[in-house]
Amino acid sequence: MKTDSPRPVRRVRRGASSANPAATGYLFVAPFLLVFVAMLVLPLGYAAYLSLFQDRLVGGTVFSGLDNYVTALQDDRLIESVLRMARFFVIQVPTMLAIALLAALAIDSGLLRFAKVFRLGIFLPYAVPSVVATLMWGYLYGPDFGPFAQLADKVGTAAPAFLSDGWMLGSMANIVTWEFVGYNMIILYAALRAVPHELYEAAAVDGAGAWRTAWSIKIPAIRPALVLCLIFSVIGTFQLFAEPNLLQRLAPSVIDSAYTPNLYAYTLAFTGQQVNYAAAVSFLLGLVIVIASYTVLFVTNRRSRA
Repeated sequence: MKTDSPRPVRRVRRGASSANPAATGYLFVAPFLLVFVAMLVLPLGYAAYLSLFQDRLVGGTVFSGLDNYVTALQDDRLIESVLRMARFFVIQVPTMLAIALLAALAIDSGLLRFAKVFRLGIFLPYAVPSVVATLMWGYLYGPDFGPFAQLADKVGTAAPAFLSDGWMLGSMANIVTWEFVGYNMIILYAALRAVPHELYEAAAVDGAGAWRTAWSIKIPAIRPALVLCLIFSVIGTFQLFAEPNLLQRLAPSVIDSAYTPNLYAYTLAFTGQQVNYAAAVSFLLGLVIVIASYTVLFVTNRRSRA
């Protein structure tokens, strides 16, 4: 009687099974890496290269080292625009985050009627492009043709000076707040939905009300989301461009070409043809954003540890 001989067992090398998944992973990541290098790394490298040169009447484009950066650090217009955006940050960001936080808490409480409609209504302005939003609010602010000016004319009073020197930062802060409250509200609301409900049940057993639960449990639990919104606001504040660029047409005596650092760099590059100096200004602006973001992280982490 014949017995079946055992089949030969194939030996698989250990490296063969792990190499293919790794290669497949790199293949999937390759499109992102190509776009990242082409759209971010290479432009930054080219801008850094341009910032080290100067165009002179005699000699043409010459290597200047860090002279553009030294000039930018002594540029009064650039320093004034950075300080102006710092004041804008102090005025606008706390107001925006407070409104976004209250809206997220109201939706998460479950006591708000038509919560979905309310959430959609707050988020909808974020879907409006910044250019369209600025044009709309510029029409409302108009001292000659806006509805507030027309109402003031019928009443017989002076039109509100929304676009005056004293009101311009507040008017611009109102536009940015109207645009981005919904965006920050969605981030905070998503963080609230991730808080374990056992904490709420324990608070209810201890007799905590809605306000006490929100202050002692909800807000501390979403502190990382608040810090994230704060960092996004730092970046957005110092990169403000569309709003002052469009409002400049309505108030040219108030908003000059250096009203914000980003507007100043744009004007230097495309109006003054000072591409090299504009590149240095842009890099210094990026350094300011990094320092401000790190300061926010350092202060918030220190308070959370305390």
